[in-house]
Amino acid sequence: MKICIVGGCGHVGIPLGLALASRDFTVTLLDINENVVNEINNHKLPFIEKDADVLLQKHIGKNLFATTDKSVVESQDVVVFVTGTPVDEHHNPKISDVLKVIRAYLPLMNKNQLVILRSTIFPGTTEVIDNILKKQFGTSKLAFCPERIVQGEGIKEIYDLPQLISATSDIARKEATEIFSKIASKTIDLEPQEAELAKLMTNTWRYLEFAIANQFYMMTEGAGFDFYKILNAMKDDYPRAKYFAKAGLAAGPCLFKDTMQLSAFYRNQFFLGQSAMLVNEGLPNFLVKQMENKLGSLKGKKVALLGMTFKPDNDDIRESLSFKVKKELEFKMSEVLVSDPYLKGTMSACEAIKKADAVILGVPHSEYKTLKINKPFVDCWDVW
Repeated sequence: MKICIVGGCGHVGIPLGLALASRDFTVTLLDINENVVNEINNHKLPFIEKDADVLLQKHIGKNLFATTDKSVVESQDVVVFVTGTPVDEHHNPKISDVLKVIRAYLPLMNKNQLVILRSTIFPGTTEVIDNILKKQFGTSKLAFCPERIVQGEGIKEIYDLPQLISATSDIARKEATEIFSKIASKTIDLEPQEAELAKLMTNTWRYLEFAIANQFYMMTEGAGFDFYKILNAMKDDYPRAKYFAKAGLAAGPCLFKDTMQLSAFYRNQFFLGQSAMLVNEGLPNFLVKQMENKLGSLKGKKVALLGMTFKPDNDDIRESLSFKVKKELEFKMSEVLVSDPYLKGTMSACEAIKKADAVILGVPHSEYKTLKINKPFVDCWDVW
């Protein structure tokens, strides 16, 4: 079976493509980014993904291919779209972006192909795309099978986690189940809108978990108490607090966006989600205020900002709140010394710390955990 993943050279497409190739499907990663396509064809991953390199070396050029040639869609049995739904400047879902991609490939598709939607989409989008396919071909084989992997751990999780399967017809559900049964630990049947909501609710729940931790952090630290002393006491041999999250910059391409989509679905009456956004997006300002309390005026002070990616031990900077910390420091007229071992063009941590008057931990990369900071610092992650 030949499977093409449209937009396949990104964080969603590559783990799926590698997993499918490992189960002897013939997989084509189709992408408009020529540089990334060339990297993959040269046996190089464009980003960090644990255990992905081994699979890439084994399958590229054999039953895994990368290309910018859209015409490959014509010869496929399955076409997977990994285009997610972004939100606009008013936090409303931009469904038109997804539909635009689907319509762009319609002339290359045929009625016999199974079409799979993979990334997060706004509830009801599957039905809209189903109508587009039926209008074009007189019939439709459409499934929505959302990814639920953690970036950086995608190869392990794509095999270990259950796969949600939804479809607009019995034949599409059957074929999608047959495919994902080859790679997932089990499959779970849902209706399309149920699967769309399940994906949004999963990411929103995680965003809310961070928000309550961040709210408590700002509440206690702002009152002069040690948040982590209190948190550790709460969790000590107390099972109902076992999974309470730490404070930290809750960022990345999914959590905030998906929370806003769920809010839009509920006619902007999702007050928990809106409050979580205010808390999480407000933490960078609070961290800068903490530093201001330690140093007095930040004007002219050199502040080392360690970690600019959106999560530890990763090279992805999308929607990273460390950049918001940097802007707030610059607004206070500080000189920001940026360091990140995964970001080219930044200082080493040792150099930044040596030159700085103070330090803020933006992301708790493993490289930072053994550092001894002998200057004023702010660390909401409890690393130092």
